[in-house]
Amino acid sequence: MGKASSKRQSRKAEPPKETGKTAADSAVDSASSRKAVPESGHRWTFLTNHAHVLIVLHRNPTIVLREVALEVGITERAVQRIIQDLEEEGFLQREKIGRQNHYQVLTDQALRHPIEKHKSIGDLLNLVALD
Repeated sequence: MGKASSKRQSRKAEPPKETGKTAADSAVDSASSRKAVPESGHRWTFLTNHAHVLIVLHRNPTIVLREVALEVGITERAVQRIIQDLEEEGFLQREKIGRQNHYQVLTDQALRHPIEKHKSIGDLLNLVALD
C-alpha cells in the first residue's frame, strides 16, 4: 500500500488553465456547437425534409439516393426512410428498371396537414418549380 498511496498523494491537481472565458462564455460556446448551422447558413426552412426529397425526386425521377442526400443535406439513410414513408402513404411510386430506380410523384394526392389539405402535392410542386 505504501507505493500506490504515495503515487496518488504525489499527484497534484493542476489548476485550470486560463482561457479568458467566463463560465457563461463556455456555456454559450457549448450550446452553439450543438446547433451546427448547415453549409447553406440556414438554421431552419419552411419545408420539411420529406417535401425536399419529394421535390428533388419530382425534378429528377432517376436520381440516385446519394445525390438526393447531398442536395437535401441529410444522410442517405434518412432519404431511404423518407422514401419509404412517402411510398407507404401513397405519395410516391418506385419502379425498378434494370439496376436503377425510377420515382413517380403522385401529384393528385392531398397535402396532409389540416391547414393545407385543400391543396395537392402537385400544387406544392408548382409553387416551388424552377423556371
